[in-house]
Amino acid sequence: MLKMLIEPNIERPCSINMNEQIQGHATDALVIGAGFAGIAAATSLAHKGHRVTVLERHDHAGGRCRVFKTDGFTFDMGPSWYWMPDVFEEYFTMFGADVHKELDLVRLDPSYKVWFDDAPWSVAAEFESLKSQFEAIEPGAAAQLEAFMEEARVKYAIGMGQFVRKTAHSPIEFAQASTLYNATKLTLFKSFSEHVRRYFKHPKILQLMEFPVLFLGAKPEQTPALYSLMNYADTMLGTWYPMGGMHEIVRAMVRVAEQHGVVFEYGVEVASIEAKGNAVSGVRLKDGTEWAASTVVAGADYHHVEQHLLPPAYRRYDASYWEKRTMSPSSLLYYVGVDRRVPGLEHHNLFFDTPFGPHAETIYDSKTWPENPLFYVSAPSVTDASVAPAGCENLFFLIPVAPGLTDEPGLRERYFDELVSRLEVHTGVDIRPHIVYQRSFAHEEFISDYSAFKGNAYGLANTLMQTAFLKPKMRSKLPGLFFTGQLTTPGPGVPPSLISGDVAANEADRYLKRTRKATRREPQSASIG
Repeated sequence: MLKMLIEPNIERPCSINMNEQIQGHATDALVIGAGFAGIAAATSLAHKGHRVTVLERHDHAGGRCRVFKTDGFTFDMGPSWYWMPDVFEEYFTMFGADVHKELDLVRLDPSYKVWFDDAPWSVAAEFESLKSQFEAIEPGAAAQLEAFMEEARVKYAIGMGQFVRKTAHSPIEFAQASTLYNATKLTLFKSFSEHVRRYFKHPKILQLMEFPVLFLGAKPEQTPALYSLMNYADTMLGTWYPMGGMHEIVRAMVRVAEQHGVVFEYGVEVASIEAKGNAVSGVRLKDGTEWAASTVVAGADYHHVEQHLLPPAYRRYDASYWEKRTMSPSSLLYYVGVDRRVPGLEHHNLFFDTPFGPHAETIYDSKTWPENPLFYVSAPSVTDASVAPAGCENLFFLIPVAPGLTDEPGLRERYFDELVSRLEVHTGVDIRPHIVYQRSFAHEEFISDYSAFKGNAYGLANTLMQTAFLKPKMRSKLPGLFFTGQLTTPGPGVPPSLISGDVAANEADRYLKRTRKATRREPQSASIG
């Protein structure tokens, strides 16, 4: 069992009843999973004065944002987009750290490159330049872009300022007059597709504007227009990159967590969540080790925790509930190292050289493997020389696919060959003879590595009927157990996961304070009687 412990000399209140004999280990709070939400929850609880231990099944932190190194290449395994920099800045500031000292951030310009069937478009980072690009494609689109972004700015301010930090236990949380008034500005009942077509007509602009909602789990026709706030995050706040790779965010978060006394236990897997006296009492590991705690925050896959780790009496949802959930896409991924550079690629590359409609049908309707799919290529070595040997390219290919699919023999090889052929058409480079490393990752790995429900990559779809208090609840039926991460509020994505961890920690902190207060009253009542 790998263990990492930095425990500063801080006097911490203990909410475990130490009069009881405890087999194994004890702490105030346990966090299951060292992904973004789990680390955020642990750090927030430690910052509030509680003893916290994080239990992680893998040999290092990160969850879906793990990293591996081979043959001189450093591959980020999951998230590759650094959006909403304000959320990261707020996160580190909350714990007395400075994101600009913890991370070496660079803003990408162009933000990304879109490869259409006729010609590529390098999307300018600077807003005035982007307006000129829009105007060149569609007369009048520059002014429309300004109007669109102003409306999106209002949504971003309201959504990020007033809505995402709500626990969403009940509709009552949203019943305040000011909240209801601001909700009218969020265009919740209009589709994103309809909304964006109020402003633009050209197909290329429409595809560009609909791209940020691609992974939210529904077609633009079914996605609330609220999510134009993603366009604001993309265009106005910028696309950034932490030098060294996305896993540098995880390393920075772990450093800050340890400075606050969080203990990380790696290579340990939780087998069950234990209850005593109608409240959570800790967990049991697969090796039989017991951990006692007064509260548990589950940052692992919600479905897995509730359906497989929790006693049946405390499960809020059943199998039929989960089968009816609309999931965001899964992904077919390839990590590829080549021994030459690929001219023309930018850091982020979207290949929109085939129609999205048929691909979307396979993801959201027929739930089948796509033909001629859209795909994404991240080439971080364009920006960061440290992630590949000199003269080499680090490539990350991604095809969004429906959750719940199973591999067929030869399927991954067939798709990879298609992607490489289309890459050759656009760049003039056949990378096949130059590949020095290749690895794939899809549904079965999402399940085996993350216990991901149906092999999902991005959590629940952001449909209207799965928004806010209509998502799986953050608070378990078992008192003292809380959920965090992409299957509960506020939703999928790295910034929302940071927020989810902090909100769950606030809930767990309130629970600890209530139970500690009740425990202190009990002896007084006995002596008075």
